[in-house]
Amino acid sequence: MSLETTVGGTTVLITGASSGIGEVVAKRFAANGANIVICSRNQENVDPVAEQIRDSGSNTLAVECDVTDREAVERLITATVEEFGTIDTLINNAGTRFMSDFNDISEEEWKTVIDVNLHGTYHCTQAAGKHLKEASGTVINFGLSSAANQRGTPSLSHYSAAKAAVINLTTTLAYEWAVDNVRVNCIAPGFVATPAVETGLGISAAEINRTEIKRSIALPEEIANVALFLAGPDSSHIVGETITVDGIPRIEETPEL
Repeated sequence: MSLETTVGGTTVLITGASSGIGEVVAKRFAANGANIVICSRNQENVDPVAEQIRDSGSNTLAVECDVTDREAVERLITATVEEFGTIDTLINNAGTRFMSDFNDISEEEWKTVIDVNLHGTYHCTQAAGKHLKEASGTVINFGLSSAANQRGTPSLSHYSAAKAAVINLTTTLAYEWAVDNVRVNCIAPGFVATPAVETGLGISAAEINRTEIKRSIALPEEIANVALFLAGPDSSHIVGETITVDGIPRIEETPEL
């Protein structure tokens, strides 16, 4: 079955979709016929994305929602179901991070990163659970590439901890919800050429020779393609998995020649 036909007519809710990966994922699903619900903490940030999707001929709803606020999340779920009748796919993309040495992270900063990345995933998934089960739907979480979620990343201890928890939540929830025919999986990107990452690295994807084996930056479209696959029936036998998308072969050591 072609990927272009697998999500047509379904309703896809994407958090953190005002820019970067979330925006590209929303547009990719819309281009394939899905009804799109997108949210961001500020309405003025998400409205332009919704307008672009509508201009392309797709149905979309933009909602202001702070995923750390359970009442706001409940309103998001209600608005989605009132508009489109169901939720077939939930994509937990909302996240935040900043680089800082562990000794310099304040308690408030630690809580903020954990709240958005981990508690936000909890709120949205639990609140949407009833509708996902009725639709035999899918959940796609966002973790972090293998190096960060398994071994950590310097200056990102809070973010790495939160994303490692999301990956383990994915595995556990996939087991618990399997009886309800809800598939839960996770995408773990490495560096992706979003405006935020490009600003932090000081380099864009266009400046990297992506034909080299050791390339380390992906295009958002490449992540969106994986999400599209996981949401459709072509991935019906993939459950509780974290798919690492970082463009670098995972070799533990180089043999001496």
